[in-house]
Amino acid sequence: MGIRRLVRGTIEWPRIEAVIREIAERYDREEVRVEFIDADNWLSTPCVVDDEWFVKITTGQNSLVHALFTSARNLGAFTSGTEGFFEHFAGPEEMAEHELEATRKMREIGLNVPAPIESFEYDDLGVLVMEYLPDFETFEQMPETEVRAYAPNLFAALSRMHENNLAHGDLRGENVLVANGEIYFIDATSVNGERIDEARSYDLACALASLTPLIGARDAVVPAREHYTAEELLAAREFLDFVNIRPDHDFDAASAKGEIEKLAETEDREEREAS
Repeated sequence: MGIRRLVRGTIEWPRIEAVIREIAERYDREEVRVEFIDADNWLSTPCVVDDEWFVKITTGQNSLVHALFTSARNLGAFTSGTEGFFEHFAGPEEMAEHELEATRKMREIGLNVPAPIESFEYDDLGVLVMEYLPDFETFEQMPETEVRAYAPNLFAALSRMHENNLAHGDLRGENVLVANGEIYFIDATSVNGERIDEARSYDLACALASLTPLIGARDAVVPAREHYTAEELLAAREFLDFVNIRPDHDFDAASAKGEIEKLAETEDREEREAS
């Protein structure tokens, strides 16, 4: 058994079948069609039911892996000069409940997210049911010109989230979707509400890290400045090295930090000259 499969864990087929039967009963379907998503998802077994619902099935093994990831991320946060702000879930049911609630909160403030339907526990498994978005792209799948066009929209949506005292906590390319010409967020994780400022700076650093290899550091920083102050960008700069050591980000952190610093220096000089 490969290490990735071992760490991810697997669900016995009879348990999966039982969950699918439970979903069919809950939504008055005599039978349903299920398509499993072939992806390196460490924290759930995802599938699509009847091309209508996106379902995540979470195990105790997934919860354990999340705890390990959370500990590693909090250690990384210390390297950025702040206390850790990522939080672990008590078990698979809590993981499903959190994502459902986080999605509801984002939807309430006008952000685009798949419609949250419900979460429930079944046979010690956490089950999350969301709207399925059949047609979407990630930034990595789009031409560079389109990524540049959508970059301001990403920062506009992210700033709305932050202005409403929320944070995503796991912003990366595969968690930002473009569907019907709109930005959608998925897969928010749990952060400590008492350290929301650090979590928002981390979100902003992750957004810059996602865009920099696709459109360049300058063209990532400039649209960010439309929605964030120079001081907020400087705070995000402190997390860029930490973000860069994560396996799901690969970008020129020095270039991104340099563009932030140049922007801040230019604005500071202009302010001094104006006064």
